[in-house]
Amino acid sequence: MRFSTSKTELQQALQKLSKASPTRSTLPILGCVLIESKEEKTTLRATDLELTIEVEIPSSLEEGGITALPLKTLLDITSELPEARLTITVDEKNKTTIETDLGKYDLMAKSPEEFPATPSQKSPQKMSIPGKTLKDIINTTAFAVSKDELKPALTGVLFRVSRSAISAVSTDGHRLVKHTRTDYGSDSFEGDLIVPKKFLSYMSSQTLEDDVELYIAESHLGARVGNDHVLTRVIDEAFPNYESVIPKENNKRLKIEKESLLGSIRRVAIFSNKATHQVALSLSKDLCLISTEDPEKSSKAQETIKAEYDGDPITIGYNAEYLKDIVTHTQGKVVVVDLSTPVGAALFSPVELEEHTESIMLLMPIRLND
Repeated sequence: MRFSTSKTELQQALQKLSKASPTRSTLPILGCVLIESKEEKTTLRATDLELTIEVEIPSSLEEGGITALPLKTLLDITSELPEARLTITVDEKNKTTIETDLGKYDLMAKSPEEFPATPSQKSPQKMSIPGKTLKDIINTTAFAVSKDELKPALTGVLFRVSRSAISAVSTDGHRLVKHTRTDYGSDSFEGDLIVPKKFLSYMSSQTLEDDVELYIAESHLGARVGNDHVLTRVIDEAFPNYESVIPKENNKRLKIEKESLLGSIRRVAIFSNKATHQVALSLSKDLCLISTEDPEKSSKAQETIKAEYDGDPITIGYNAEYLKDIVTHTQGKVVVVDLSTPVGAALFSPVELEEHTESIMLLMPIRLND
């Protein structure tokens, strides 16, 4: 195999592919990128067996072929090279040479037969979604996905698709996000699928200006973005009944300026217990007192900020890290918080939502130390 390509094209492709390369694996071949050159294009593929990314780059072909090269080594050398053409040659003994104007670099390829085959998508259902809409859904929900591998259903985002709307739900047991777009539906696919966070993080990192084509099969979800193809396993588990935990009758309402609240939480949380990250919100008619105390280190802090509050005075405790995440991802400049009791879930929402958008963020409190 022998082909030439632009250093920048190759580098950008490898940066994308590195998202599907496992940091540790018992299969050394997964640390490689599969490169196939034919006609006027070269295709590169990487996988960690959950996520597969395939990228096309333009190339000048002298001799077609297929090989598997160490992804990290290729990425490291292309990152250090100045902009130039480079030529990659692989002989029948897998000896590989990268040639540039600056010099030559030799390394060994692995047999492409060792590289896992791309999972087949039998009879996939196709749906198209505006890239901006998909990115908005991902950015609103993915932060609340669980990291607990013992609860696999919670390690992804539930997508519920109908002809008239698409809803996305994520939860880690402490917080829950439900985001719905009623200006988008699907004529071809209707149903539920749980999409792993790794796939969503990759899609969110891409420039999605045009429509994204999604291909939904029984066990996999594929997406085509330009000349790139991304494929992930979907999570084959039952998502919990999230509607049952969303309170319907929270009768206390707080309206507070988002950046003021975030700033206070960040400063006060510095003095909180490093295990619990506990902060307390004490609400009265025009004020919100944010406080914390860590008896172990004899530290405490409090700040008071102006707010609109309608309801009986209440003091409620939260994990500061979860609270920051929820407030950060609430749209707009003013946050509305609907509460009930010090042990009941609170609902966070913006004052005004974009047209055709419904969004609910739920946060469970923690019991305050006496």
